[in-house]
Amino acid sequence: MKNKKKGILMRVIRMVFEAYPRLLPFTLGCVIFSSIINAIPAVFMQKIIAIMETMTKTGDWTLAKTQIVPKVMMLAGLYIISILSLIVYTQLLAYITHGFLHKLRVKLFGGMQDLPIRFFDTHKNGDIMSYYTNDIDTIRQLISQSLPHLLQAGIVVLTVFSVMMYYCVWLALVVVCGVVVMSLVSKKIGKQSGKYFLKQQKAIGAMEGCVQEMMSGLKVVKVFCHEEQSQKDFDRVNDALCEDSKRAHRFANILMPILNNIGNVLYVVVAMVGGLLLLLKAPNLSFSGLPIGISIVVPFLNMTKQFSGNVSQVSEQINSIVMGMAGASRIFELMDEEAETDEGYVTLVNAHIDADGNVTEADQKTGKWAWKHPHQADGTVTYTPLCGDVQLTEVDFAYTEDKPVLKNVSVYASPGQKVAFVGATGAGKTTITNLINRFYDIADGKIRYDGININKIKKADLRRSLGIVLQETHLFTGTVMENIRYGNLDATDEECVAAAKLSGAHDFITRLPKGYDTVLSGNGANLSQGQRQLIAIARAAVADPPVMILDEATSSIDTRTEAIVQKGMDSLMEGRTVFVIAHRLSTVRNADVIMVLDHGEIIERGSHEELIAQKGAYYQLYTGAFELE
Repeated sequence: MKNKKKGILMRVIRMVFEAYPRLLPFTLGCVIFSSIINAIPAVFMQKIIAIMETMTKTGDWTLAKTQIVPKVMMLAGLYIISILSLIVYTQLLAYITHGFLHKLRVKLFGGMQDLPIRFFDTHKNGDIMSYYTNDIDTIRQLISQSLPHLLQAGIVVLTVFSVMMYYCVWLALVVVCGVVVMSLVSKKIGKQSGKYFLKQQKAIGAMEGCVQEMMSGLKVVKVFCHEEQSQKDFDRVNDALCEDSKRAHRFANILMPILNNIGNVLYVVVAMVGGLLLLLKAPNLSFSGLPIGISIVVPFLNMTKQFSGNVSQVSEQINSIVMGMAGASRIFELMDEEAETDEGYVTLVNAHIDADGNVTEADQKTGKWAWKHPHQADGTVTYTPLCGDVQLTEVDFAYTEDKPVLKNVSVYASPGQKVAFVGATGAGKTTITNLINRFYDIADGKIRYDGININKIKKADLRRSLGIVLQETHLFTGTVMENIRYGNLDATDEECVAAAKLSGAHDFITRLPKGYDTVLSGNGANLSQGQRQLIAIARAAVADPPVMILDEATSSIDTRTEAIVQKGMDSLMEGRTVFVIAHRLSTVRNADVIMVLDHGEIIERGSHEELIAQKGAYYQLYTGAFELE
C-alpha cells in the first residue's frame, strides 16, 4: 500500500514535470533558494552574539559599527531577495497548477470519450462528475499548497540540521531524538488518517451520484410521493460521508497539537542540556571547532524551535497530501480504464459510382459512400458500395458470462428492408441494435455489413453509417438548429429544416419563440417529451444514413402526432434498411419481417399477416390475449 501511494505521488510529479519541463525546475529553484535563506538567521545570530561577547570582554564597542551593522545589512538584503523569490515562485506556481489542471481535465475528458459504453452503464453520472470537481480540486491543493510547503519545510529542516551539526553535535543529537518521536507519532496517526481520506473521496463520489440521480428523477419522486424514501437514501450516503470525514479529520486534527507539544518539550530539553553543558564546561564536538558558549546555546534554542516547527509543518501537510493522493488515485483509475478497442481497418469514404457499377474513391462529397477495404495479404484495395445489407448469423451475447441475453440469433436485413423486433421487456430487442453498432461485441457468431465482418470496420465509420433514435432522447444546450445539426455537422440550415419537415417537427419548431434559433437547455426541459423525440428523429434524418435504428422512436408521442411522424418516417425509411423496436404493435404492421423475441431467442418470424395467420405468440400479443413474459 505504501509503495502504491508513493507511485501515485511520483506519477503526479512526473506529469507536472512533463507538462512544464523548464518552468517547473526554475520554480522549484526559487522555492529552495527562499527556504535556505529562511533557515540561516541562526548563523548570523551566532556571529553577532559572539561579537557582542568580545565587545563585553574588551570594551571595544566600535565592533558594533564595523562588524554587526554589515552583517545585519547583509541579512536584510538576503530577506529582500527571499521576498522577491517568494513572489516569483507563488505566481509561477499558480500558473503551473491551473495550466496542469487544464491539461489534466482535457486528457481525462479525451480519454473518457474512448471508454466503452459498458463503463458508463456501470458508473453513476454523479460519481463520474466527481472526478472533474472534488478529485481535481484535491490535486490542485496537492500541487499548489501541500507539495511546495512540504518542500519548503524539508529544505529548512535539512539546512537547520546541517547548521546544528556544524555548531554542536551533542545538542543536535538531542534534537534528533525528538524528531524520531515526532516521526513515529506522525506515521502512526497519518496511516489511520490516510485510510479514511480515501474512503471520504469515494463517499463524496457516491453522494454526488445520489444527488444527481434524485435531481434528474425529481418529478418521479414527487409523483409517487417518494420524498421520505429519497431522504432516507440521501441520509444513508451522507451519513457514510460524514462518518468517514469525521474519522479522517479526527486523526488529522490531533496530530498538530501533539507535535507542537513535543516541540515545546524538545525546546525545554535542549535548553536544559545546553545549560548543563555550559555548567560542566564540557568539550564541544562540532565541525566549527568553537567551544560551547552562550553564542552557540542561544541560537541553538531558536534553531530547535524552527526545526520542530517545520517538522510539524511537514506532518501538517500529510493530510492534504493523503487527500490529494486519494483524489489522484481515483483519477488515475479513470485514466487507466481500458479504452474501447478498435482493430478495424475498413473505412467509409466518399465514392463515385459510374454507370457500369465501378466504384472509385472521390476527393469531395458526392452523396454516395463506399467501404474502402485494404487487403493486407496482397496490398490491394477494393471498394464496396454502402448499401445497408446487415446480417446476424447465430449470434450469442451476454453482458455477464453467467447470464446470456441472446442465444443463436440470426437476422437477415436486405437493403431497403424494414425489420421489426417485438417482445417483452428484457427479451433482447435493444441488445441486438447495440451489437450492430458495436456498443458491445458479440460472444459468438458473425455480424456482416454489406458482406464485411463488422469487426473489420472502424467503429467510427460503422456508426457514421447508422442513424439511431434512442428510446431516451437527449438534447444538448444550444439552439434547435444546432441540436438537429448534431446528426451531421456539415449539414446546411436548409438540410436541417428539410429533416425537421420530414420528421414532422417543423410545425411546432416554427411556433417556438425564436423558431429554429430557440435555445434549449436542461435537456430541452421547455419542450414536451414528444417534441424532444421529434427533434431526435430529425437529427437522425439529417445524417441521411443507409441504415436506421428506431428504438421505441414513437413511444413518447401521442396517437395524433404518431400519425404525423409515421408519414414522415415512411419517407425517411424509403430505400433504407430499418430496424424498428416498438411496444406499439400498430407501428410495425407494415414491416417486411417481424421478429418475435422471448428470453433472447427468436421464436417467430414473418410478416404481420403471416404471423397473424399462424396464431402463435405474435397473434396472442397483438390481440391482447397475453403479454410475452
